[in-house]
Amino acid sequence: MKGRSLKLREAHKSSGAASFCSILWDLRAQHLLTSSSNDLSICIHDPLLPSNSPQILRHHRDGVTALALSPNSTCLASGSIDHSVKLYKFPGGEFQTNVTRFTLPIRVISFNRSGSILAAAGDDEGIKLINTIDGSIARVLKGHKGSVTGLAFDPNGEYLASVDSIGTVIQWELHSGTALHILKGIAPDTGSDLSVLNALSWSPDGETLAVPGLRNDVVMYDRDTAEKLFSLRGDHVQPICFLSWSPNGKYMATAGLDRQILIWDVDQRQDIDRQKFDDRICCMAWKPNGNALAVIDVMGKYGVWESAVPSSMKSPTEDVPSLQSKNSNGLLLFDEDEQEPSASGSLSDLGEDSHGESEPPSRKRLRKQSTYDEDINDDLLSSLPKVESRKKASHSHKESLNNGNEGLKSTTSARLKMQEAFQPGATPVQPGKRRFLCYNMLGSITTIEHDGYSHIEIDFHDTGSGPRVPAMTDYFGFTMASLNEHGSVFANPCKGEKNMSTLMYRPFSTWANNSEWSMRFEQEEVKVVALGSAWVAAVTSLNFLRIFTDGGLQRYVISLDGPVVTASGFKDELAVVTHASHCLPSNDQMLKFRVFNISNGTQPLKGHVPLTPGSCLTWFGFSEEGQLSSYDSKGVLRVFTNQFGGSWLPLFSASKEKSEENYWVAGLNMNKLFCIVCKSPDLFPPVMPKPVLTLLDLSFPLATSDLGAETLENEFILKNMHLLQIQQRIEEMAAAGLDTTSLDDEAFNVETALDRCILRLIASCCNGDKIVRATELVKLLSLEKSVKGAIKLVTALKLPNLAERFNSILEERLLNETSRPATLPLTSSNHDASTTPDVVMSKFLTSIQSSKPSQPVIPLPSPQLSSPLFAKKGKLQEGAKVGNEKVEQRRTAIVENIGKVKSLAEVKSIEDVTNQGEASIGEIKNGAVNQRPSNPFAKSSSNQEKSSLFDAIKKMKKVDETGKR
Repeated sequence: MKGRSLKLREAHKSSGAASFCSILWDLRAQHLLTSSSNDLSICIHDPLLPSNSPQILRHHRDGVTALALSPNSTCLASGSIDHSVKLYKFPGGEFQTNVTRFTLPIRVISFNRSGSILAAAGDDEGIKLINTIDGSIARVLKGHKGSVTGLAFDPNGEYLASVDSIGTVIQWELHSGTALHILKGIAPDTGSDLSVLNALSWSPDGETLAVPGLRNDVVMYDRDTAEKLFSLRGDHVQPICFLSWSPNGKYMATAGLDRQILIWDVDQRQDIDRQKFDDRICCMAWKPNGNALAVIDVMGKYGVWESAVPSSMKSPTEDVPSLQSKNSNGLLLFDEDEQEPSASGSLSDLGEDSHGESEPPSRKRLRKQSTYDEDINDDLLSSLPKVESRKKASHSHKESLNNGNEGLKSTTSARLKMQEAFQPGATPVQPGKRRFLCYNMLGSITTIEHDGYSHIEIDFHDTGSGPRVPAMTDYFGFTMASLNEHGSVFANPCKGEKNMSTLMYRPFSTWANNSEWSMRFEQEEVKVVALGSAWVAAVTSLNFLRIFTDGGLQRYVISLDGPVVTASGFKDELAVVTHASHCLPSNDQMLKFRVFNISNGTQPLKGHVPLTPGSCLTWFGFSEEGQLSSYDSKGVLRVFTNQFGGSWLPLFSASKEKSEENYWVAGLNMNKLFCIVCKSPDLFPPVMPKPVLTLLDLSFPLATSDLGAETLENEFILKNMHLLQIQQRIEEMAAAGLDTTSLDDEAFNVETALDRCILRLIASCCNGDKIVRATELVKLLSLEKSVKGAIKLVTALKLPNLAERFNSILEERLLNETSRPATLPLTSSNHDASTTPDVVMSKFLTSIQSSKPSQPVIPLPSPQLSSPLFAKKGKLQEGAKVGNEKVEQRRTAIVENIGKVKSLAEVKSIEDVTNQGEASIGEIKNGAVNQRPSNPFAKSSSNQEKSSLFDAIKKMKKVDETGKR
């Protein structure tokens, strides 16, 4: 190690206070640029004649905090405490424009490799990506909670890395603007000392990201996976505050708070030389064409360390990587031969002080170097290269990185990236932190690595009902798991020939010993696992769906027709999502699903999985009622329904919540979404502290109504959907010969609530003068009492024409109800000629005609009501076989049960809407309840329809017998 001392000369006066200073070389090392946050000036030095006075640029009104040169050194950018970013010609230094402004001081700016984008950030919230062609803001990246102090564009043009003052590093994908990796607390917390700013840097080949670590070291992270590769740790006794790669990536210079610079051989991971200084070095720059390092300290003094790398070693400029790029030379931002101003005029901010210039020069037209340069002005970000892969191609590729191999992968891909397989309810790997292998409505499975092994714990949300499961030491390295009330299943990917992919099942309770079992797979690895009632499923890399019994018997092996994305189980049903094809040119995933019934060996459902454009699938599973559901990265929840031949209904949209928070889905039921709210930019929750489930209301993403009644309209659609689901369950249970009494009561309660909602909608329509819509709504009412309430409502609102129309609709429905049973065969044992359908119909017509003309309400009891547009489809032939006595017993039981629930209060609340309290409790109980309603969206069983017919006939028979007496 050499012990020589480097003499520094003053570039900026410090006034005794430490400040952050910047230093840069130009492309040919003909100029050296410096600035200080305590000085308004930018100095352009001649490194060959350091004694000469530098060229001074004074256009900022406060200290200059950041400098950046375009890759071809034709444009200089500067950021300042005065909140502005300015552009200059270089090397002439002519002021060009104020390209953007912030509301708080700027701390860092950086050009991308082509020079088409300038990134700027600081104490403001967000990183601005500025299109250098026209000065427009291409995108603002938000996610940091502290001041952004470091920016680094990936040399391959795919990523931007950023670090803030509290030590959080975010890796952004430029094409989409999404945060691919968020690494919290991996860099030092610099606090309020603005003379020390966290920095980070990509290796020249773009394969490694270097970040100052928490142990006075430099930590290297993998380009695509953000996994820690290795660290450089030596004689720094205080945190590293700046680092810089040599042009060939073989060496690195690090400056620490201990006032020394170390030169590292990155391949050997050891320091090879060092320098100590009187003050902290806050910025460094390698000479682009020689063995020298320019440095500047916090007091504004700079110097050049010649022969920073010992002459006996390889030069830092030898074998510099040549990246494949559409525009490897960078954009030539200003045409110095062109003197005419551009047609677009100046980009200067209005009202900006030009410091003595009558008018800032206008931006010049650009030289057309390539078709890429011509098209970038149309859509800059869409032309950026898309990410080809999130992982290394092979182990040999990673080894070549460590050995300094110059081979680089192409930045463009022939096909867009298809979504990788994921386990629902799992969180990504976080080194040194506990993560979820599974999180659902029942409980969670967590794991943390310790001393080469993992420690797995299973916890249930309801500790009183769930079994106590002892913790487990994981020797396999499980990365996926699934949990239900019977047991848990684990799996790990293949990690070489000696560590094959393993599937293991652990039941929670069993009558036999040694009930745990495992399977190992050769030449394939498990991608996703799922659990159901008495079965275990695993989908492998060979597109095999393997079904096992809970005892470990291999039952089925099914070939899937695409790579798996995810899978989920519920009782007897297993849902599997696979890729249907490659991504569309719009980067939309093409996914499809299949639902298998394991016990029956059938496939009841299949179809495509809809996603929001530009999103991917993030959760997939079943609701507590067994409804297939999905959630995508844009925050849209969808539920599958049999309506319209099988469709997905969007029941939740995070954008409608008007919050920047992210929602991590755990499950849902018929009314609520169960999720964990994660503060942006976090996409998933930590294990500790224990996350709290949040319940959100389900709602359709409706358009803004001209009535302002989106809440009522949403409730109306949801109630109809719930009613359809209940009716389907009634039909399934009836087909299986099971009692449906409780479901009948539930359906009636939903129908009553639906009518109450419709009445409120009718009131809104009347107030908004939407008469046609009100007429459409009254036809959807299920209860006769509700139709009468609607007539009272419009009468109270002084709409006689609408009341007359509603009255006509009620009469028409009564006529339809009396005429429809006329064709039914009567099998009642007490049937006689005096109660034929003709007699029944004539008596109803007589009653209607005898009513007073001025009375808008027809107070006659009627049989079961039904909308003519949604007539019930009773199975008449089956109904004819049911005896009258059995029908009467069934109807009596339903009425008694309904009377015990909320029907009285619910029907009374309908009358409250009309502000009419004319009906007594006895009328409601004997009228509205005993008239079993028919929902226009639901089907009815033949027994109920038959019962309604017999009830009407018996009532007419009693009236006739009374007349004879």
